[in-house]
Amino acid sequence: MPETVLGLTLIDSLYAGLFVLGAVLTAASILQATRIEDRETRHGLIALLATASGWSVTHVVTLLAPSQLIANVAYLAGLILGFSTVWAWLYFCSAYTGRVLHRDTWVVRGSILAYLSVVAVKLTNPFHHLYYRATYQPASFPAVVVEHGIFHWAVTGLSYALAAIGMFMLFELFREADYGTRPLAGLVAVMALPAILDVYSFASSTLVDLIHSPLGVAVFAVGVLFIHEDRFLAVQLTGDIAEPVALLDEDDRVRAVNDTARSRFPTLRDATGVPLSTAAPAIAEHVDGDDDVLALRHSDDTEYYLVAESTFSLGASNLGRVIVFTEITETERHRREVERHNAQLEGFAAGVNHELRNAIQVASGYTAQAASALESENVTDAQQSLARVSDAVDRMADRVNDLSTLARHGRTLRDTTTVDVAAAARAGWQTTDTGDCELTVTGDTTVSADRVRLEDLFESAFAFTTDNNATAVTVAIHDNGFSIADNGATPSVTDTTRFFDYGDAVPTTEAGMHLPNVQTLARVHGWTVSVDPDYEDGVRLEITTDPAPIALTDP
Repeated sequence: MPETVLGLTLIDSLYAGLFVLGAVLTAASILQATRIEDRETRHGLIALLATASGWSVTHVVTLLAPSQLIANVAYLAGLILGFSTVWAWLYFCSAYTGRVLHRDTWVVRGSILAYLSVVAVKLTNPFHHLYYRATYQPASFPAVVVEHGIFHWAVTGLSYALAAIGMFMLFELFREADYGTRPLAGLVAVMALPAILDVYSFASSTLVDLIHSPLGVAVFAVGVLFIHEDRFLAVQLTGDIAEPVALLDEDDRVRAVNDTARSRFPTLRDATGVPLSTAAPAIAEHVDGDDDVLALRHSDDTEYYLVAESTFSLGASNLGRVIVFTEITETERHRREVERHNAQLEGFAAGVNHELRNAIQVASGYTAQAASALESENVTDAQQSLARVSDAVDRMADRVNDLSTLARHGRTLRDTTTVDVAAAARAGWQTTDTGDCELTVTGDTTVSADRVRLEDLFESAFAFTTDNNATAVTVAIHDNGFSIADNGATPSVTDTTRFFDYGDAVPTTEAGMHLPNVQTLARVHGWTVSVDPDYEDGVRLEITTDPAPIALTDP
């Protein structure tokens, strides 16, 4: 076997070179570790890297020691640094996984006592040799041959057990995170491989009888701080979160999603490496918008999510962000229902204030005119005034009926059935005084609704068309709702939202509360209603029973 300039074989040189490389890699990783924001995780990882790097250096010196004194000092220092690495590993694992073992007073005190006791045995080994006996052989490789004592095996077993506890903490966190953690789990598993080399080196002369763990720490450090640093930091932020989670890189490309996100957002299932704006444009638009609540349509139901994001970085370098979707369906439904009730009560008050008080004032005015005409023995004028009083009373009765409908059917909708829209339209037509006006129904579909409320919706809409002087009404049914169009007067008002305001005489005073009631009855179903501003042959109402979801639709 060819020798190097130090008189070592090439294999021996490569063996020593591995620990040199390990020392360099772990030492170089310390600078990157100083940029981690979480203080306790940062301190634990720096301590792990520093002790592992020093441990590797002592291995190199032990293997190539030029004198017995240097060999003994290096080996003893390696024993202390190696045991220190175990405790630094445990501290890091506890801090990174969000546990409090590293803060627990009794655990910390017990750990310090155990550490100092073992270090004391190691430092006094030259007097009792219960830990090891070393023989210096300058002409061989390695330069020191060690015979391990009973304390060595006890401490080694304890160290492996403690290291395994730390690995368990990490594996548990990665399992809970369940997104993009396989590379991280693989890096942790690599740290366990040196233990196999340790056992093999003891049983065989092929390898040097040394602890090879510093090499595993070096691989772990490079992996989590330079290759998978975004996943490493993201998992710490969201590891124990069961809600849907999406990990994006600095260019907003999807790096990973957890199983819950794949289930709730189907378009993200195979989106790794794809920009979020391409994989799920509606989600991307919502995430970058001002609204924190995301609506997701599933068949006939809508789920609501609170969207929260957290940016993670190393120092000044932005690595990406984690998007967490917390389901708040029941809370959001309750909030929207409260808002709807508040708006409905305000409308009710406005309707009473405007419609009834106006009718009362009109009736009072014409009653006074009738009384004055009778005093003047002007019977004709008195009859005309009383006729107008009768009209005002009739209009008041209509408004009372409208308000009664609002109070009766404007409450929260709890039970629905499958209702044929065309049949409901015809039933509403039959109960509305439409005179000579003609109804045409096109299309056919069913919706999940309360039959009585849907028929009342059509009644209010048809009553409006009558007041709008229409002679023909068309109900056009389509997949996501229906429209009600008449050929009556074309309103001059450009702000079509005023059509649905209680207390606003738009488009006419005679129209009253018909359209506000249409909107109320639509909203109790979760539908939307609007006036088509482009329709020029009268008024056309658009009722959308399947509003376009803010997010996406599950196929």
